[in-house]
Amino acid sequence: MIRQILVVMVMVLAGCRTVQVPAHGDLEKQVSATELAFAQTMADRNIGAFGDFISDEAVFFSENGAIRGRENIVKRWKSFFDGKTAPFSWSPDHVEALDSGQLALSTGPVLDANGKLIARFNSIWRREPTGRWKIVFDKGCEVCQHCEVAR
Repeated sequence: MIRQILVVMVMVLAGCRTVQVPAHGDLEKQVSATELAFAQTMADRNIGAFGDFISDEAVFFSENGAIRGRENIVKRWKSFFDGKTAPFSWSPDHVEALDSGQLALSTGPVLDANGKLIARFNSIWRREPTGRWKIVFDKGCEVCQHCEVAR
C-alpha cells in the first residue's frame, strides 16, 4: 500500500512542471517584443491576431468605462481595424517587470496616422503558465501635462 502511494506521488510530482523565471532584463525584453507584436496587429489590420494577445479576463478602460473580457474588447476595437490604414500606432518606451516574472507594465506613446503624439498607453501583462505574455489591463491617457511628466 505504501509503495502504491509513493508511486502515485512520484507520478503527480513528475507531472508538475514549473516555468523557469527568466532574468529580469530578459523579462522586460520579452514584454517589449510582445507589445511590439501586439501593436503590429493594428498595422497589419489583423483583428484576429490582436485578440490572441488579450487575456480572457482582460479589462480595457475607455472614456465610457471598463470593457471586460477578450470577446467584448475585440468587438469594441473592431472599428479601429476597418479600412486600409491604421488610425493610430503605439510602441513601448518603458517596460518594468516584477522579479517573480508574473506581471509587467509597458507604457509608451500613441501616434495618430500622421505620426503626431496623441496619447500614452499603459498596459499590464501577465505571464501565462505556458510562458506567453497576455494583456490583462490597458488604459490610455490623452496627451496632457500629466502624461508629459510621466515620460
